[in-house]
Amino acid sequence: MQLLTVAPRFCGPPGSANGGYVSGLFAQHAPYTVRVRLHRPPPLGAPLEVVHREDGGLELLHDTHVVASAEPTRFELAVPAAPDYLAALEASRHYAGFSAHAFPNCFVCGPERARGDGLRIFAGPLADSAAEAAATPQRVAAPWVPDVALGLDDRKVRPEFMWAALDCPGYFAARSDRVPMLLGEFTAHVDRRVHVDEPCVIVGWRIGVAGRKYEVGTALFDEDGELCAKARALWIEPKAATRAC
Repeated sequence: MQLLTVAPRFCGPPGSANGGYVSGLFAQHAPYTVRVRLHRPPPLGAPLEVVHREDGGLELLHDTHVVASAEPTRFELAVPAAPDYLAALEASRHYAGFSAHAFPNCFVCGPERARGDGLRIFAGPLADSAAEAAATPQRVAAPWVPDVALGLDDRKVRPEFMWAALDCPGYFAARSDRVPMLLGEFTAHVDRRVHVDEPCVIVGWRIGVAGRKYEVGTALFDEDGELCAKARALWIEPKAATRAC
């Protein structure tokens, strides 16, 4: 039996795990790229069982309830050019979560998390030109310098933390008015793990909208502007107002 447990530190909303982080942990149990679908809020501090299905998919169970499922997928995503670090830093100064945040203790984007505790990724709107804005509406960016505690012995960031870093910027790219939404699906591919203490840039952009569903892309670049990881996510505006990230 394969089990994983999400420590309370890695929360999104109170009492549940950050969706990107738990998706990254879960996806490591598959030898291929998977699309993770979150069926219910992943609990914290509880053993979750990873079940391998005969069709190649996986399920993540809490007791008998399906928390998440993963399906093999082909992952393609066109990624816009990276802004430089100073542009990302300026964008982060306008992070919407500074003025109001539903979950200020979110592991990834919570402004109340201390340095060395949360990731403190504050994605704000980029000052794009009119032409760029037309091509990639609602583009956000943030700087990120991964703390040494996020790395392995090779001083490179663990895959689940790179998945987590790619999560919340997509929420802020989907809409600019902080409408309540839930992370429904998440697919990420890590080409290269970045080093701890390396100045990185993360961007997010909206791909499309269909009713209450918002498709977004996110990407992580190293200090040389090279693409290291990318993700595609589906955020869903629920009928009942419940925020998540």
